[in-house]
Amino acid sequence: MTESKILNKEQATEQVKQWQSEGKKIVFTNGCFDIVHLGHIDYLEKARNLGDKLVLGLNTDASVSRLKGPSRPVVNEYARARMMSAFEFVDTVILFDEPTPKELIETLCPNILVKGDDYSIENIVGADFVIANGGEVKTVALVNGYSTTAIIKKIKDLD
Repeated sequence: MTESKILNKEQATEQVKQWQSEGKKIVFTNGCFDIVHLGHIDYLEKARNLGDKLVLGLNTDASVSRLKGPSRPVVNEYARARMMSAFEFVDTVILFDEPTPKELIETLCPNILVKGDDYSIENIVGADFVIANGGEVKTVALVNGYSTTAIIKKIKDLD
């Protein structure tokens, strides 16, 4: 069941168009979501509450390694995609390998683009496109004290 939420770009584009034709507001966000923690869950719930459907762009393993270093991700892309799709507040998961989700955002044309409040709107990839196409760009407050990097450090410090 949850695996059926994992779509390729073409399938996701059709799904988003269908939802939009029904008058639904599509929220898009993206990330690595390597070791899932409270900060991720809180963020994704807040993002989903801004619209009717939440589309999640998930970095592939190769993309995560390029962003975070050769020891990452800890959890492979299939497992991460399955975990993300298991959340009721995530409606679709799409893996992307590009350095940024710009191409995916321009293909999907979401109504609302969301990132954490550690970003300013002018620094959010795809913001100009979404705004130019009548959409909105929003940031949501992050839960302090939670990060995958911090969790990994804590585990390493157990030795």
